[in-house]
Amino acid sequence: MKFENNLDFAKHLDDKDELKSFRDKFYIPLVNGKESIYFTGNSLGLQPKTTQDHILNELEDWANYGVEGHFHARNPWMPYHEKFSGQLADIVGALPHEVVAMNQLTVNLHLLMVTFYRPTKQKYKIICEAKAFPSDQYALESQVTLHGFNYEDAVIEIAPRQGEYNIRTEDILSAIEAHKESLALVLFGGVNYYTGQFFDLKTITEAAHKAGVAAGFDLAHAAGNVELQLHEWEVDFACWCSYKYLNSGPGGVSGVYIHERHATNPSLPRFAGWWGYKKDSRFEMHKGFEAIPTAEGWQLSNAPVLSMAAHKASLDIFEEAGMARLRAKGKALSSYLMFILNEINEDSPEKLIEVITPANENERGCQVSMLMLKDGKRIFEALKKHGVLADWREPNVIRVAPVPLYNSFEDVYRFGETIQSFFEN
Repeated sequence: MKFENNLDFAKHLDDKDELKSFRDKFYIPLVNGKESIYFTGNSLGLQPKTTQDHILNELEDWANYGVEGHFHARNPWMPYHEKFSGQLADIVGALPHEVVAMNQLTVNLHLLMVTFYRPTKQKYKIICEAKAFPSDQYALESQVTLHGFNYEDAVIEIAPRQGEYNIRTEDILSAIEAHKESLALVLFGGVNYYTGQFFDLKTITEAAHKAGVAAGFDLAHAAGNVELQLHEWEVDFACWCSYKYLNSGPGGVSGVYIHERHATNPSLPRFAGWWGYKKDSRFEMHKGFEAIPTAEGWQLSNAPVLSMAAHKASLDIFEEAGMARLRAKGKALSSYLMFILNEINEDSPEKLIEVITPANENERGCQVSMLMLKDGKRIFEALKKHGVLADWREPNVIRVAPVPLYNSFEDVYRFGETIQSFFEN
C-alpha cells in the first residue's frame, strides 16, 4: 500500500476498516476531557464495556447461591476454566486440550520449567535472548541456582550484533548448534518487550529439537498480538499473560500451552495440585497424584472466577474479530506508523528518531519502539499532556503500540502530527 501522511488518507483507511466498530466495545481513557490516543496496549489493554457485566454476573451468583454456585451458577464455577480452552487455542494456534487458563505468568513459567528444565552435570545450559523481560531473567536465574548452577555459566544470552538492535535468527541457531552438547533448554520471548522483535519461533523450535532439547516461549507480548501456530510448529511449551493485548485487566489470569505429546503424558514430573488431579476421582481425596492427561494436569488450584470473568469478556471479542483479521490490521497500523516516523526524519535537518523495531512486518507485532535521539524524556512527558498515552523505557526509548481492536489510522496520524510539532517548537 502507498501511504500518505495526511488526515484525509488516515480517515479513508478507517472508513475501509472492517474492524472499526470494535473500538466502540472498549472504554477509551479521557485526557483533558477528550478521548486519548491510547498506545499502551502492550502494557495494559483497555477494558471491554462488557467486563463489568461478566463480573457482576458472578457476584450475583455468589450472593444467590453461595457454595452451590460451583454447580448451579449461570456459568458453574467448578468447570469454569474449561470455557477458555477453545478460544485460547484459536489465539495461540493450539489444540483445545493443549491450553489452560491458570495462575500468573511467572508462576506458570516456573511450573513449566520444573517439567522441561531437567539439567544434568553435562547438559544444564539454557539459551535465551539478551535483554529479556526481568521476570524471565529472574525466573531463569532462580531455576539454575536451584539446581546448583550459576547464571553466568548456565544461561547463554544471545544479543544483537554490534551496531544492530535486533537479534539475527542465524545467531540463535548458531548458538544452539555450538552448545548442543551442554544444552538443556531453549527459552525465548515470543516478542521482545523492548524492541518489539517477533522471533522466528518455528525455526528456533526446529533447531532446539535437532539439538535434542525442548523449546519454550514467554508469549506475554505475542498472545493476541501476532499469529501463532504453536501446535503446528511443535513448540513444547509456552505461557502468557492476559492483561496486555488480551485486555483482561491488571494482573489478569495467565495461560499455558503444552504440546499434546507432553500434555497427554501424565508421568511427566511437575509440581502437583488438587485441580490437576483426574476429574472423575478428584473428590475421593486419594493419596498419590494422578494427573489429568491434558494441559489441565499442570493446574494447582481452582479458577479465580472473578478475574477470569473479565478474561472471558475479552476472549469473546477476540472470537468475534478473529486473529487473522486482527493481525492484518495490526500490520497495517504499524506500517503506517513507521511510514510517518520516516517522513518526520526526512523532513528534519537531523535524524530525530531511530526505529529499533524490525521494518519487516512479519518480524514485529503492533509495537513500534522509537529510540529518541533528541529530547526523548521531554517529548514523552509532553505526549501525555497532549492526550497521547505511550510508554517510556530507559534510557531513551518510547514504545507505542497501535492495537487493532481499538486504535485507528487517525490515531496514528494524530500521533505523528503531535511528535512533529514537538520538534518544530
